[in-house]
Amino acid sequence: MNLNATLLAQIVVFVILWWFTMKFVWPPITKALDERARKVAEGLAAADKAKAELATANKRVEAQLAEARDDAARRLADAERLAQSMVEEAKGRANEEAAKIVAAARAEAEQASVRAREALRDEVAALAVKGAEAILRREVNPAVHGELLSRLKSEL
Repeated sequence: MNLNATLLAQIVVFVILWWFTMKFVWPPITKALDERARKVAEGLAAADKAKAELATANKRVEAQLAEARDDAARRLADAERLAQSMVEEAKGRANEEAAKIVAAARAEAEQASVRAREALRDEVAALAVKGAEAILRREVNPAVHGELLSRLKSEL
């Protein structure tokens, strides 16, 4: 009986310990495990959400970068076209200016040629008068013979 009483005492102590553990020890442990499981699940969900947001943000950034590249290329092309048109415009103005300068130089050369011809005509007329005077040995009056001298100028 001694064995039965010890066994029975051990069973009673075991049941009391089991009851105490289930009543006071086990609930905080299960509560802590459940809380930990909830936090891990929330962390995993947050990580998945963050990955999705990161992927979305990366797509937005790539789209913005592509748009910025396109905008930069468009602006560069516009600037090149503007520069080309400015160069062409400057060339056109330079050609016009050169044509004006050439025309002015030609006109000036023509006027100088006309003036030189007039001066030469005057000199030739004067020489002709002097030659005729020397030949005739008399003085020719330019005022009297003005019409004759102007006809002579026009013929020369």
